[in-house]
Amino acid sequence: MTEPREDAVETDVDPADDTQQSEPEKKGGALREGVILLTIALVLYYVMLTFVARPYLIPSESMEPTLHGCEGCTGDRIMVDKLTYRFSQPEPGDVVVFKGPPSWSVGYKSIRSDNPAVRYLQNALSFIGFVPPDENDLVKRIIAVGGQTVECRVTTGLTVDGKKLNEPYLDVTTMNADPAIYPCLGNEFGPVTVPKDRLWVMGDNRTHSADSRMHCTNTPADVQKGVWCTGDPMAGTVPVENVIGKARFIAWPPGRWGGVSSTNPQQ
Repeated sequence: MTEPREDAVETDVDPADDTQQSEPEKKGGALREGVILLTIALVLYYVMLTFVARPYLIPSESMEPTLHGCEGCTGDRIMVDKLTYRFSQPEPGDVVVFKGPPSWSVGYKSIRSDNPAVRYLQNALSFIGFVPPDENDLVKRIIAVGGQTVECRVTTGLTVDGKKLNEPYLDVTTMNADPAIYPCLGNEFGPVTVPKDRLWVMGDNRTHSADSRMHCTNTPADVQKGVWCTGDPMAGTVPVENVIGKARFIAWPPGRWGGVSSTNPQQ
């Protein structure tokens, strides 16, 4: 005869215990997933800022009214396209952010705090456009490129290769000067032939801009005549390799949202 089969031993298990035991695991998994997603987002954001686009704070008034900015106050925050010039060359009319050449950086002083903690915070905020970079990064408009000759005379105004420029971005009220009365909006200069792979740049707020005109060299005889920039053209021009990117649009404040004009003054 077959012996009677013993019944399985029943265990006193509360189904709720499984739920209680798995709850910490669920929380731990959600936390890990959140950390992973945040890390990926930060890496992607870093890659974008490094290679694609980056916000910059406009610290000065040299590009008004196109870009607002002033010393010690809140200016426009622009998005700078760092990708375009990997496949093309800067052109006349482009508003560009660039690293000031050595001759442009003489006397530049760090704007960072001596306090390590504050300096770290400033650097972090600079990376997302809330504080100006701690380097001589400048923003100007390209007027002429390598091989072109730029010049300004009272009788002709600002010209490139002998052709008078059309500059609708200049504002009489902002500059407190009228190009029709003061064609050069400063000293006469040139002719300057821009060397290959270099750029001649000027601010839209022409009477308040330390641009190519201010950094080029002058011969004493011409200075006595009131004509600037007749010496070495290298000092007053910017290497193309120094260009960080092209200003595309104003990201902040909301009331200033919009694209940055790339009007070619030579056309």
